[in-house]
Amino acid sequence: MPEIATILLAAGLGTRFGSEPKMLALFDGRPLVRHAAEAALAARPRPVVVVLGAHAVAVRAALAGLDLIVVENPDFRAGLSTSLRAGLAALPQSCEAAVVVLGDMPRIGEAHIDRLADAFAGSSKAVAAVVPVQDGRRGNPVLLNLRRLAPDIARLTGDRGAGPLLKDRSDILEIPGDAATALDIDTPDALTAAGGA
Repeated sequence: MPEIATILLAAGLGTRFGSEPKMLALFDGRPLVRHAAEAALAARPRPVVVVLGAHAVAVRAALAGLDLIVVENPDFRAGLSTSLRAGLAALPQSCEAAVVVLGDMPRIGEAHIDRLADAFAGSSKAVAAVVPVQDGRRGNPVLLNLRRLAPDIARLTGDRGAGPLLKDRSDILEIPGDAATALDIDTPDALTAAGGA
């Protein structure tokens, strides 16, 4: 099995969510970010690195007791790209790939993460990424092959993740997604519609 880690991105301001920290919004009685962290820890890839920024103290408290490597991104206001880079910088050099999990996707479970890792392990390793696809649309989480993408990720700027890097590549392995891989919570209305608090 190749060495695969998980990076949980939980640093954003969540401005579309309103004045309350989105990562702390309750879903099935637990904060969104805790759902994501528990799913990551239930899956096989290790280590699990969580990147904090906005509301770092409160988010860290919501993750208390979990076996996570916590990294704070002081540049979180400059966008998602800085958090992705901060997470990658915290990984051991030996990591071949990383599953990138978003903290606002409460329906993601360990099976989603393990499916990405298994697909990568069973591939030729020539793939740049493994991405779930539901109804013709790419979703999350995604697995990034660090051996192929690290230099490109290092050049990312602004509020963008790896999506733009993957857009026109022919070396992406697409696997079946589901409703969970398409659901992220950006607004209080989206939380309510998904069955949250």
